Amino acid sequence: MNHKSGFVNIIGNPNVGKSTLMNSLVGDKLSIITSKAQTTRHRIMGIVNGPDFQIVYSDTPGILKPEYKLQENMLRYVSMALQDADILIYVTDIYDSINKNIQFLEKIPKLNIPILLLINKIDLSNEENVLQLEKDWQKVLPSAEIMAISALRDFNTENVFNRILELLPEGPSYFPEDQLTDRSERFFVSEIIREKILLLYKQEIPYSVEVEVEHFIEEERIIRILAHIFVNRESQKAIIIGQKGKALKNVGVQARRDMEVFFGKKIFLELFVKVKKDWKNDERQLKRWGYDH
Repeated sequence: MNHKSGFVNIIGNPNVGKSTLMNSLVGDKLSIITSKAQTTRHRIMGIVNGPDFQIVYSDTPGILKPEYKLQENMLRYVSMALQDADILIYVTDIYDSINKNIQFLEKIPKLNIPILLLINKIDLSNEENVLQLEKDWQKVLPSAEIMAISALRDFNTENVFNRILELLPEGPSYFPEDQLTDRSERFFVSEIIREKILLLYKQEIPYSVEVEVEHFIEEERIIRILAHIFVNRESQKAIIIGQKGKALKNVGVQARRDMEVFFGKKIFLELFVKVKKDWKNDERQLKRWGYDH
């Protein structure tokens, strides 16, 4: 059999389970997952190799109408995913509205590539409802192949993987066989910290935060990390730190645990909080944090 390879790009509205699906298909936790919308801000690649294939998955931010420059960059990642996909996976779920972001949906039938439409979270629904959703979606995207899944429960995801292999075009590998992702170790440190903030804080705080890793020093038995948590306002800084620093310490403890599992080493983690006013509209700052590719 000839070697197969290709880019399998995952898109969809916020909170439908794109990152959960990505991690399931890759077999490793590359994308952070929370119940909050806009958890994923970047385009993250996960690479799966076999004896005669290489699949390059891309997780992308949820489709939205941008309100500031950060969201404009996030939406651009989704548009890029339409342009370079060999196979497109559109993820929806049993709660998702078909009419949401219909203008974006109208672009998909124009693509001359295989489209897999996955209805996620079917473990929270019933057969009658799922069958009706399949009929409704078939009218909107008649060229799409529809599959019902539960990414969280790994239900039907193996069949999705097998179908991707069947649809994958012939071609050489794009990345070395031992490479799991296109992202750096520093990137995953910042994402782990940001995930803990998303889980531990309420209201607007998680959406006002960006994390920058200042130092990442790997020694034989330990990795020493210094990271800055940036917020928009002084009041947000106080909330992140908490009374006597307890809230920030909790972020550090939980993030360190996950990092030790991820890197397989002891972690020494220092966290500091800084104010960078209106960073979400600061093009120069956004570029510095990697929102330009």
